[in-house]
Amino acid sequence: MRHAWFAAAAVAAFATACSAQEPAAPAPEGAPVETRAPNAPDQQPAFEGQTRAPGVRTSVALAHQVVIDGLEHPWGLAQLPDGRWLVTERPGRLRIIGADGTLSAPVQGLPEVFAQRQGGLLDIVVGPTYAEDGLVYWSYSEPRGETGNGTAVARGRLSADGTRMEDVQVIFRAVPPYGNGMHYGSSLTFDPQGRLYITVGERSDRQTRPQAQQLDSHYGKTIRINADGSVPADNPFVNRDGALPEIFSWGHRNAQGAATDPAGRVWTIEHGARGGDELNLEIAGANYGWGDVTYGIEYNGQIIGEGITQREGVTQPVYYWDPVIAPGGMTFYDADLVPEWRGNAFVAGLAGEHLARLVIEGDRVVGEERLLTDLGERVRDVTVGADGALYVVTDEDDGKVVRLGPAG
Repeated sequence: MRHAWFAAAAVAAFATACSAQEPAAPAPEGAPVETRAPNAPDQQPAFEGQTRAPGVRTSVALAHQVVIDGLEHPWGLAQLPDGRWLVTERPGRLRIIGADGTLSAPVQGLPEVFAQRQGGLLDIVVGPTYAEDGLVYWSYSEPRGETGNGTAVARGRLSADGTRMEDVQVIFRAVPPYGNGMHYGSSLTFDPQGRLYITVGERSDRQTRPQAQQLDSHYGKTIRINADGSVPADNPFVNRDGALPEIFSWGHRNAQGAATDPAGRVWTIEHGARGGDELNLEIAGANYGWGDVTYGIEYNGQIIGEGITQREGVTQPVYYWDPVIAPGGMTFYDADLVPEWRGNAFVAGLAGEHLARLVIEGDRVVGEERLLTDLGERVRDVTVGADGALYVVTDEDDGKVVRLGPAG
């Protein structure tokens, strides 16, 4: 999950670099932060504010500090109740960052990963009942022999000395397997009832894309399971012939962000192609349209499907970006360090090389801000630390964990 359901001690930020981000003058009323031309200029939003929301500015001066560097393409970040951090590296390593800023050797005992292209060790979250059972959950691309590979989720307990993961169980495997290294999705979040949501991509290729619209495949879906891997009895497709019961929603492309807001609602963020990155509020049984109904265009400039952005029975995104920011992870801010951020969503921008702040009222985005623009790195994931600051990881050969909070 992307905000803490547990009390935790603050982690110390051992800075190897520091940069202040002074508040700028507010953007002109109604002026969006995005000024580039859209990739699909003939497409229009379905409602006012669905894209290019008015720019907003945090009123206090901000500064970022590098907590640790030297990570190889880190993907997921989660804080333990004792203040230590768990961070995944896509090639297949799980590391622990101590409260003193030290980086552990790779934790042993994790299942083998398929570490090619976008595949590898991906998201990680601390279970909502960690205080009772010590369980940690992570997603990864799992090798499956000659049949290919696929998104999987496992859980386990960190050993007392922090050197290995014990009692490991695989609780979800996306089917069918496939033989490329693209679009695993793979973000994780728990809702207040302790149910686990998993995003699964449609594996990118034209031949697998149609499976986003098929209920006998996990591709292009948001999955909901119980913490032990069983299926909630009220999932929307339970007992429906030809449908996989783990499916919660469908018609997604490649959602790499999922988060639960302070009201207990689950949101997902997915990559578009050229244009069409989406923020979606998850609704049981909803179809979000990919690859028949979507914003944006193909990478080669062609239209997607019939080029339509609306259709009866297809749920619209709450917000979309065109051109894309290539979103990664997301979180909702529920701390007190920066009071004006409470309830805001924060979205990691990979190609955008920034952290997007979205001001949300009800189910509408009413403001957008771009933070960490001076970092100059691909922002992969974001979470809220126990100290109330935001922490991000950067998807680079020399990846970093970076803390963002008030200056001074």
